[in-house]
Order: sequence, then structure tokens, then C-alpha cells
Amino acid sequence: MLGILSAVGVLIVVILLLIAISGFIRYIPNNRVGVIEKLVSGRGSVKSGFIALHGEAGFQPNVLRGGWHLFAPFQYRIHSVPLVTIPQGKIGYVFARDGLPLESTQSLASNITASDFQDVNNFLANGGQKGPQRLILREGTYAINLAQFVVITEDTIYYLPLDRGEDAVFKRMADLIRERGGFQPVVIKGADDLVGVVTVHDGPSLPQGEIIAPTVGDTAGETATYHNNFQDPERFLRAGGMRGRQLQVLVEGTYYINRLFATVEMIPKTTIEVGNVGVVVSYTGDVGADLSGEEYKHGEMVMQGNRGVWNAPLLPGKYA
Repeated sequence: MLGILSAVGVLIVVILLLIAISGFIRYIPNNRVGVIEKLVSGRGSVKSGFIALHGEAGFQPNVLRGGWHLFAPFQYRIHSVPLVTIPQGKIGYVFARDGLPLESTQSLASNITASDFQDVNNFLANGGQKGPQRLILREGTYAINLAQFVVITEDTIYYLPLDRGEDAVFKRMADLIRERGGFQPVVIKGADDLVGVVTVHDGPSLPQGEIIAPTVGDTAGETATYHNNFQDPERFLRAGGMRGRQLQVLVEGTYYINRLFATVEMIPKTTIEVGNVGVVVSYTGDVGADLSGEEYKHGEMVMQGNRGVWNAPLLPGKYA
């Protein structure tokens, strides 16, 4: 009898070991997701790209949510990774490993048609691009496939390690964002008397001879192009925005801006004291006609908004 019990015990242990080794049953906690790696497939390996969209061997687009899951034995490897959490008032940045390559004028990947980082199938089917994304993540918890996407937050870099060299790349990206204060929104308080000068790092370059990009997409009623103070890069570029220092500045408020897309430099407002006027010399705008008249011998004056010395001075007050 004792021998039978021992044999049964050994059999149970062997069965449990086989189940564990085969990956037949897998439990995913509710605070994590499972990234599926298919080891064997009758459809072969991925022919192009990185994610297996058609059942090939390789990383699969869908993730497993919390609970028990059954698989064909020895066919899958499941990588348990945490849910991505962006704290209140913080910003998360996304890097895509697979997708279409960036175009020559792009520094960041477009999210016009591919903006759902929780649906890899949708992202890739709709032309999602690889590399750092224009779209940022706001506060919340996300179930993201960390084989396809890397999410960089202030405290954590969320990703499934695939190569030792990747760690250094993502840390450098995080350091750059941190140097630019990119994990927090831009906050300008009224008492500070500051304005934010914006420099855009994506999109077409300025024409030859221009040093300041003109204001575009600042009309709230035009929803297709209103970028809400550089918080929507796609609408900014659709409106004809260009890279470089911008004529439009930021005034008091809170702005969730992708600092890989645009950086912000704080400068004091221009103050004209009582009893004085301000003479404006503009380095941007159209070349205007000289309004100074024949009797004025000290240079040329142009209409407000043109390039040159404006004929209308600034009266006492504060100007952004």
C-alpha cells in the first residue's frame, strides 16, 4: 500500500512538473499582463517587422489580462510584465519597436491614424511608425504590450528586455527628457511674470532667411488645426507649423507638451514703465514699405507686424 501511495505521489509530482515546464497553464496576476511569445508555428517565423500579426512564431500582438489561461503544451512562453502606471500630474513617453520607418522630415512618429498603444494590431494595421511617438500618455493605468512598446516615466522604464544594449538607449532617452523637465507639464504662474518661448524639434524646416516660425493653428474654432498651445503636435503640423523657435509664446497656464517635440524656455515679460515707450525691432514678418518719410534720416520704419522698426511704439504696460 505504501508503495502505491509513493508511486502516486511521484506521478503527481511528475505531472505538475510537466505542466510547469510545458506552459500548459499560466496564471497572470491582476496587476500585470502577459506578453505572449509563440515558440512553434506552422506558419513559420515573421517575414518582416517584429510582431507576429498572422500567427507566426514570435511575439504576439495581444496581451493576457489577469486570470488563469490554458495553452497548447510547449508552444508558448509567457512573459509577465507590470501594468504601466502614469502618476497624477505626470507625463509618459512611448517608443515603438515595430512599425513603419520615419520619413525624412520627422523626428518623432506620427499618431494621426495610429494612436492606441493598448492595441498593437490596430496600431500596426493603421500605419503606426517605429521610434519615439508624438503622442504622450497622461495619468492613468495602461495594459500595454511591452514587447512592442517601451514606456518611459519619471521613475520607471517599462519594457520587456530583448537586448542588453537597449537599456542604455532608453536610459539616455529618459535622461534627455528629464533634462528638459519633460515628465511634468509646463506651468506658468501669473505672479512669475514669465512667458514661455517655444522651440519645436519636429516637422519641416524654416525657409532660407527665416529665423522665427510664424504662428499657426491658434484659432480655437478650427478644430482640425487648433493645437492648443503645442499640446497636439499632429494638429500643429497639419496647420503648417515648422520646426524652430516659434513666434507664438505661452502665457499663464498649465501645458502638457511632449518635450521631445517642443522645448520651452522661460523669459521675463517685457515691461514698459510709465513715462516711457518701447521701440520694437522685429526680426520676423514680411518686408514692409518704408513709412518714415523723406524727412526722416535715421533709418526706415514699417507697419506693425512687418520686419524692421515698427512705426507704432509700445505704450506703458506688460507684454508677452
